[in-house]
Amino acid sequence: MSFARIALFAAGLSLACNPATTIATQAVAAEPAALGAPAPAFTLTDTDGQTVSLADFKGKVVALEWFNPDCPFIVSAHKGGPLEAIPKAWTEKGVVWLTINSNAEGKQGHGKERNAKAKGEYDLPRAVLLDEDGSVGRAYGAKTTPHMYLVDPAGNLVYRGGLDNAPRGSAPKTGAVPFFENALSAVTAGEAVKTADTKAYGCSVKYGS
Repeated sequence: MSFARIALFAAGLSLACNPATTIATQAVAAEPAALGAPAPAFTLTDTDGQTVSLADFKGKVVALEWFNPDCPFIVSAHKGGPLEAIPKAWTEKGVVWLTINSNAEGKQGHGKERNAKAKGEYDLPRAVLLDEDGSVGRAYGAKTTPHMYLVDPAGNLVYRGGLDNAPRGSAPKTGAVPFFENALSAVTAGEAVKTADTKAYGCSVKYGS
């Protein structure tokens, strides 16, 4: 057996013995959706059994929140943090807020029953959309919960990243910057988003293989 074949065999054996490495590689390898380009189309079923498509909301501003009901960052953001008020405030202004869970079967926060309960627990605007095979999360390049995206009325992706620069309320000395809410304000006013690509923070999205 040649050295090259031995090396390939060893690499394959290492990945097979370490599924966490395989999952992380697959999740990161997907090219994220490009800013300024059409947002990846999707159709998912929510915990109420309803089918929801991004195309249903053409002409509207759509906020996408990657979600895991048992992630400490989600708990912090929704209970006393910025996501306690932002979804309700902006849906009252006509923004569509879609919450997506891309965690795979057997992973933290997965499952129809758990996420149906989370709608009331977190006072979500809509039932949670289940992306169990992770295809939508990978198409957008979602890596954390929360990970925020914003789609403008023309269907283009105009923001991706974090809620702000203050993970779990811990702001830098320069002060907290509400990146996502700033983006919402700009898009609903018909203006360009000044800071459209920021660092997301939170629990990792727990994709399957």
